[in-house]
Amino acid sequence: MTRSEGSRYADLTREDLAVLVPELLLTGQLIDRSGMAWCISEFGREEMLQIAIEEWAAASPIYTRRMQHALGYAPAAPGQGDVVTIFKGLQLDIGAPPQFMDFRYTVHDSRHGEFHLDHCGALMDVEPMGPDYVKGMCHDIEDPTFDATAIASHPRAQVRPIHRPPRSADQMAADRRPHCAWTVIIDDSYPEAQGIPALAVNEQSRAATLHLEPIDPGDEGSSDYSGPLVSDLDFTAFSRSALVRIADEVCLQMHLLDRAFALALEKRCADEAQLVRIRRQQLTGAAGVGALRIARALGISPDEAGARRLLALHPLLNPAAYVAADLGPGDAPVVVRRSPAHEDGAWVSLCGPSWTGALAAIVQALDPHLDVAVEAVGDDAWSVDVVRRDKPAPEAQEVTVTKFSSGVEFAFRPRTSLPITPV
Repeated sequence: MTRSEGSRYADLTREDLAVLVPELLLTGQLIDRSGMAWCISEFGREEMLQIAIEEWAAASPIYTRRMQHALGYAPAAPGQGDVVTIFKGLQLDIGAPPQFMDFRYTVHDSRHGEFHLDHCGALMDVEPMGPDYVKGMCHDIEDPTFDATAIASHPRAQVRPIHRPPRSADQMAADRRPHCAWTVIIDDSYPEAQGIPALAVNEQSRAATLHLEPIDPGDEGSSDYSGPLVSDLDFTAFSRSALVRIADEVCLQMHLLDRAFALALEKRCADEAQLVRIRRQQLTGAAGVGALRIARALGISPDEAGARRLLALHPLLNPAAYVAADLGPGDAPVVVRRSPAHEDGAWVSLCGPSWTGALAAIVQALDPHLDVAVEAVGDDAWSVDVVRRDKPAPEAQEVTVTKFSSGVEFAFRPRTSLPITPV
């Protein structure tokens, strides 16, 4: 396995980490608000749906297992988890960020459960586009990807709808809730779910096998999620060490999702130029809106020093064990070196002196007068310096497109975390 090199989140306070983790989960959700828009433009709606299915099915089983092991709720035997294992995984999945995708869980016993969404941010984003887009997301994409996610816990688990959108005009006017409801049943008579071919490819990536620092069990606060399922994860209850590990794992979820996205695109793009262009469009939109939310949540100053801090915390350059970046003291440039992320062709491999769009989108989330100066440093490295321009830069088109999502302005609210017992 690739060895760990610490974490760039280790310098944050426990309080800041508890704020950052749900922001990272929501940032991961918004990746597709950027990427799928460009897939529709290039390939049409039907092909976009297939790309989305392949993307999530080739990533979620990997990162779900990783989080199970990181937080101590992995089943005793691989693939022998229960309904609670599945629900805990959803609570720490970029596909289901807390509150924005407001999952409410019911556990009947270890093999039978239900969940419903009191609020589905993804539905709010696509419903204005019409019932065909809603059906595409709530039927065509969710049917195979829910089962693909369950593979990580139990291959004979099935997630099936009780009801789901599209909603009628009257239901939309009344904002019928819950937006959808599902059963989760594990039954030995069910056929065993099989991973798609791209999953096996992604399982060989450096991101999938990356070793991260273990959680310190002596740190103040909870070091795992081995106890009962709770209605809402209280991130403030986790130890600082656990939150650092969760933040790094969530960043890896994004990289694994992007790797799966690239695998899906490779089969469809006419050439390398088209593949790189779409991937850069996806990255720019996600990078800009993610930076906006992180900066706002942590109160990062809209100046050069704040921009350097934002770069250091952004998923593009994390986790440190995956993306090699030297963060010098004071106003020293960030130096990016070849790393496991480059071997995977991850986001950072798209950046450099020849293309600075995503890096600029990050710093311009703070102030449009800010920009980046990127220069080669030897054969396999480049430096990023933050500079201030006299004229403000226009917002990148990719960021503007992604801002159609309600997730950009979504506000998290404090909630009481209650244990869920079988009913």
